[in-house]
Amino acid sequence: MLLRATLAGFVLASLTLSVQAQTIRIAIGTQDTTINCAAGGLLIRELGLLDKYLPHDGKYKDAQYRIEWKNFTSGAPLTNEMVAGKLDFGAMADFPGAFNGVAFETAGKRSLFISVLSGNIKGSGNGIVVPTASSAQSLADLKGKTISVPFASTAHGMLLRAVAAQGWDPLKDVNIIAQAPEVAGSALQADKIDAHADFVPFGELFPNRGFARKIYDGSQSNSPTFHGALVDESYAKKYPEVVVAYLRAGIEANQLLAAEPEKYSELIEKVTGIEAEVNYLFHGPLGLQTRDQTWKPEYRQAVGTAIDTLKLLKKADRGLDLNTFIDDQYIRAAYKASGLDYSAQLANYAQTPLKANDALTGKPITDFARVAEIWVKGEPKVRHYASPESAFTALEALNKEGKAVRAVYAQAEDSGIKLLANQAWFASDAKGRLSAFLLKGQAQQFAETQGGKVLDFNDASAQAAVASR
Repeated sequence: MLLRATLAGFVLASLTLSVQAQTIRIAIGTQDTTINCAAGGLLIRELGLLDKYLPHDGKYKDAQYRIEWKNFTSGAPLTNEMVAGKLDFGAMADFPGAFNGVAFETAGKRSLFISVLSGNIKGSGNGIVVPTASSAQSLADLKGKTISVPFASTAHGMLLRAVAAQGWDPLKDVNIIAQAPEVAGSALQADKIDAHADFVPFGELFPNRGFARKIYDGSQSNSPTFHGALVDESYAKKYPEVVVAYLRAGIEANQLLAAEPEKYSELIEKVTGIEAEVNYLFHGPLGLQTRDQTWKPEYRQAVGTAIDTLKLLKKADRGLDLNTFIDDQYIRAAYKASGLDYSAQLANYAQTPLKANDALTGKPITDFARVAEIWVKGEPKVRHYASPESAFTALEALNKEGKAVRAVYAQAEDSGIKLLANQAWFASDAKGRLSAFLLKGQAQQFAETQGGKVLDFNDASAQAAVASR
């Protein structure tokens, strides 16, 4: 009897210990090359931020954690592994995120969209590029042409909306084919396709590498887009404090990006191979997208639009309930735990701010509509200028000094998005002041109304240099 009692007590103690000292898996699917997911994956992993926030009290007093990371190049395979129970969290865009919710429902499960990571309420981030030598200057020039796109991506949704806005039949007026970005890059260089539509960062990466030109930015569709984080609902219900810890790590990653965008753009390049100057386009001040983790109405709308597009593509026969699929309780809790005001950020639509002096004149920059920037090779910080004229004057001096330049940036006059200046078009007004535009047609329209002329990057740079002498 004593032996039995002893054995029974040992078994009971072992079971109690196994519960108290359980190992909790935290399996996170990332998209490292989709660089505006950085605050939900790459930076958390590389900087070890998640460990700082994991709970170790209450029911987690004796818990152990096993953090697993797996990287993907798109959202669809990430969703497959989440539905299969191999991943607990995932980061992806609005369109594949909506598909994630549909896939979970089809499997008799549920996922939750728990936060935004980065986005643009007008749609910037997605884009369409053509080979450098192409005669096409806008989407209107692509009727009857072959356009490739990663199917079931947020760029696919953008392309369909852009084609519809032209009044075209997507099955007759253009030839849309499925193509991953790594394949499309080679196809563009070999002139095997007329254009390629893609998500972050390829609309900027391919032009930066010199074999493509961007002729359409998602902001022209005026349709909100974002990337965000999802979680398996059953996991969130079982470990809500872990979900909040993950989001708190993302909040810190976001703060680090805002404070030192050049430093972390370099880190992203080290991990992904995507050039830091392209990363800075998104993560720097006045960038293409804002790092915004709050559920603004426009981002909720983006999920609804994605669901409608999935129905159009016959990828979903029923709609998700946005009121339950989008769940902001965890990000609100994470903000509160981090001492931040969620409501204040929810109402804030400003771009990532720029607080700087003109590197040429030393005067504070107060008007951000015409800001230009130069990243000099070997310098840890980007130089800021109040105008293209100021930047071009500085660029001439840098060239004379033999200093190499990594990138020159300009803010678009109409949309306010950050552009690679060597890819931009410029228009002068009657006083010779320069404004930057993505498209030649946009620059022409401005020049006609302002009594100026249209210039490419080299001509604009030469004009500014002459005027400064």
